[in-house]
Amino acid sequence: MNAATNAAMNSAVNEEMALRRELALTLVEDIDGLVDKLAADICAHSTTYASGSPVSREDLRLVLRGNMELALHEFGGMATDHRFETVAAENGRLRAEQGMPLDTVLRAYRRGGRVLWQAMADWMRDRSPAQQRLVGDMAGAVWETIDRFSSAMADAYRLRTLELLHRETSRRGALFEALLDGRGGDPAVASAAATALGVPRHGRYVVVVIAQDALDPASPPDPGPALETLGVWSFWRPRAEMVAGLVRVRAADSALLADVLRGQGVCRAGISPPFEELPAAARGLRLARRALDTLPPGGGEVASLDERLVHAALGAEPEIAERLASRYLDGVLRSGAECPVLLETLDVWLDSGCSASAAATRLFCHRNTILNRISRVAELTGWPADSGEARLGWALALRALELER
Repeated sequence: MNAATNAAMNSAVNEEMALRRELALTLVEDIDGLVDKLAADICAHSTTYASGSPVSREDLRLVLRGNMELALHEFGGMATDHRFETVAAENGRLRAEQGMPLDTVLRAYRRGGRVLWQAMADWMRDRSPAQQRLVGDMAGAVWETIDRFSSAMADAYRLRTLELLHRETSRRGALFEALLDGRGGDPAVASAAATALGVPRHGRYVVVVIAQDALDPASPPDPGPALETLGVWSFWRPRAEMVAGLVRVRAADSALLADVLRGQGVCRAGISPPFEELPAAARGLRLARRALDTLPPGGGEVASLDERLVHAALGAEPEIAERLASRYLDGVLRSGAECPVLLETLDVWLDSGCSASAAATRLFCHRNTILNRISRVAELTGWPADSGEARLGWALALRALELER
């Protein structure tokens, strides 16, 4: 490439930059008119901006003016007090904090590029043919400026959204823990928790605790998505060796909740009785843990406390449970080989309303066989089979044995 060619190229570049500078300065002089036109165009194509919320008309005009001035200075190669990327990033963070959808903001930027280019194209029509041949290059420069600004804004928007999401998730988790720790008695804490979790303070809730799988502690269960597909709200957080959840339930949701938990393959889970106010979540946690403690480890069972009240009561007093088993079933427990069949028969007989016929049907044997076995239990324990205390004691002792096992 010879010196003449270099000189021609430099001259063309200088001519284009001079033209771009002149154009930029001309449009800056009418910046208010450009902002009015752009604001009207954006609102005409966006119901969100037109509504004035969350971005007010004053806020919109202020940001548009700053962006337009910066874009024109960038396009015209003129010095400015602000870095291009810094202002774009500030805009992105602001719109993220206001909750504006990113697509809506990007469309507004494209509308801005369209309005800006239209103003430039109108100005270029009065230029010489030689200058009009630069229209294509100048159009590329305009859209390159808009794209750079949009990209910087979008990157900052996404980063700020992640920061806000993390902050909100942490806040929700902290307030949930405050409820479980019993601090919901403070009205301010209860109200803040209800707002953060997005549920009413007064409702119908249960607390669920799920035992952590010892074989895979790094993957805590999360029944939330499965419940959400069924229209059931819940919030879950890992705790020490378990996962705790707050579930908003309707009257018919109790069985559904247990089915979902079983479908998730949980190790075992306990469900509290329903309660009507969020501050009662701490009590719900305590009762859900009582239900959980009545279930055998790794059995995949799910139970509400109301289904395991006897077990929970006995589990809270292990010495009493031990005495029940000893007082009412000691002779059977020391009977050797016949012990298992006698305990099974007694359990089924009691569960069948002390009906030998019903128990025989369930155990696939003759009615007389049941009567003989119950007589044997009475003989070994020293309690008559027709005694109300004996039947109650036997039933409690059998539950105590379940807990012991």
